[in-house]
Amino acid sequence: MIAGLCLVALLMYPVVNPWEPYPQAVLLLGFLLAIQASSWNIISGYGGYTSLGHSMFLGLGSYTAGILALRWGVNPLWVAPLGGVTALVIAVLIGSVVLRTRGHAFVIITIAMLLAAQIIATNFQSLTQGSDGITLELPFWGRDFQNIPFYYIFLSLLVLTVLFSAWLRRTKFGAGLVAIREDEGKAASIGVNTTRFKIVAYAASAFMIGTAGGVYAYYLTFINPIGSFAILGSVLIVLATLTGGRGTLYGPVIGAFIVNLVSEAATVYGGGSQSRVLIFGLALMLVVLFLPKGILPTVEAWCRRRHPAEVEYTDQAGALNRGPVTTRERPLPEVVAAGVADEGARRPGSGDDPPLLDVRGVSKRFGGLTAVDGADLTVRQGTITALIGPNGSGKTTLFNLITGGMAADSGEIWFDGRRIDGMRPWKRGHLGLGRTYQVTRLFKEMTVQQNVVAPLPDSRWRTMLSDAVHGHEADRARELLDIVGLGRMADQPAGSLSFGQQKLVELAQVLMLQPKLILLDEPAGGVNPSLLGRLTEVIRELNAAGVTFLIVEHNIPLVLELCDPVVVFSHGAPIAEGPPERIQADPVVLDAYLGDDWRPAATDPPAHHSPGTATGEVVR
Repeated sequence: MIAGLCLVALLMYPVVNPWEPYPQAVLLLGFLLAIQASSWNIISGYGGYTSLGHSMFLGLGSYTAGILALRWGVNPLWVAPLGGVTALVIAVLIGSVVLRTRGHAFVIITIAMLLAAQIIATNFQSLTQGSDGITLELPFWGRDFQNIPFYYIFLSLLVLTVLFSAWLRRTKFGAGLVAIREDEGKAASIGVNTTRFKIVAYAASAFMIGTAGGVYAYYLTFINPIGSFAILGSVLIVLATLTGGRGTLYGPVIGAFIVNLVSEAATVYGGGSQSRVLIFGLALMLVVLFLPKGILPTVEAWCRRRHPAEVEYTDQAGALNRGPVTTRERPLPEVVAAGVADEGARRPGSGDDPPLLDVRGVSKRFGGLTAVDGADLTVRQGTITALIGPNGSGKTTLFNLITGGMAADSGEIWFDGRRIDGMRPWKRGHLGLGRTYQVTRLFKEMTVQQNVVAPLPDSRWRTMLSDAVHGHEADRARELLDIVGLGRMADQPAGSLSFGQQKLVELAQVLMLQPKLILLDEPAGGVNPSLLGRLTEVIRELNAAGVTFLIVEHNIPLVLELCDPVVVFSHGAPIAEGPPERIQADPVVLDAYLGDDWRPAATDPPAHHSPGTATGEVVR
């Protein structure tokens, strides 16, 4: 509503006051900065990759339009969109390389690219005319129109940029960018192709800036390397977005108008460009110190404190009722199997079937420390396999190797008949491999429902550009949240949940991938003891629906009750494997992990067999 009223006011201003070109010029420069800030917000606000060289794309668009206009003898406005195309292509080429880094390295590289563009424009005189610059023809309309045509062109581009940004944020692409910003490794594990997402975001953030650069060249009628590739332009973009609210839709626009007005006041009343640099430096410091989230998020937080919404908490005690786990409409097996065409692939397996997961001689070293040492592990279809052992024995590292969070130094990992140790994490997720974490890694700034629908089942463009929360996916997310007892908290921020609740949401999130195998890293850790029965029941029902589990857990009673077989890890390799009752009585396991409290009063020595025997006996 407020945005619509502001747009109407801006549309009517030249009509109401057509004879004053100076206010029009100030406003259209505000539009230009807002276009750049909203575009920068796509890669840096949504995606979390801070670029300090984004004004480079404005210069690329300006030079593209200027050079083509002179060589083809056309008006620069006609070729301004080609400035956006040039910026997009260059962004794809640069992004394919520089987006392999992040943090300080990425920031420094983007500054270096901006300075490199300035040097190239200065020295490539045959194309850019070097430091002499390019002079364009004056606008073809009469002086009576003043800046009005440029005013409406930049305003139109700003509206298109904001609409484009709003559309991206509502898609799975936008949700994936936010996931990358909050936890890139976790985003990859739930099927987000982080490489593609980052490159596309970088290119998307460049296109509208390049197009606006083509129009800006015609507005100035003169282009030179120093003005087109000035680092102060990038500082203004960052300052505008941080002032208004990074990662929000309208924050960059609000910040752009504020920064542009301050810039104009500094130029007119503060003594010129030197004072502008000082003022912007101080402003950036004050924003970081006192408004770290920006004006718009700060105001929204203040309003929420003044008018807190009622938070409806789930009665988790009701989740402890025995009996089959169901949602409001369907039993759990139907929810899990929804959309799975080949039900035969989900039947419980036998000892004669090929393993679903087969780890062969995998090792991982960190300097002189060997975390996983030639480990072999087999998980068969339809089982609930436990992986137990002392802290530091390499269990979580093995999980990271299986899911792609780390690369193995040696060995092979096979999943569902395919070798996966060379695959990227998201491809493993698309094959049906999911995991939860010992310390939950939800996307805290998303709602609970947005977290559950965040996983991507494939890397198709159609999936990537579909709505983030829509139709059957939203319904299925609600059903899965009902399963874990958190259906009524779907609209709450994930960061507001307790640690145990976050674990349950993370399980529902993994189930959205319709996984064949789920790796649970200490699922009972931090969960209210009264909910352990519920958790066990959910795992059993999921297993009956065809989901196989590999569980790392230190709650031995839970392991003995729930899992078969049990694999014991020590010093980076398995030392025993078999059914729970044999593991509980094995002297090697008692000495290495369980201790005397689990030693039977009297027992016959267990028989031992080699790994992988059909009887599943304990091995050493």
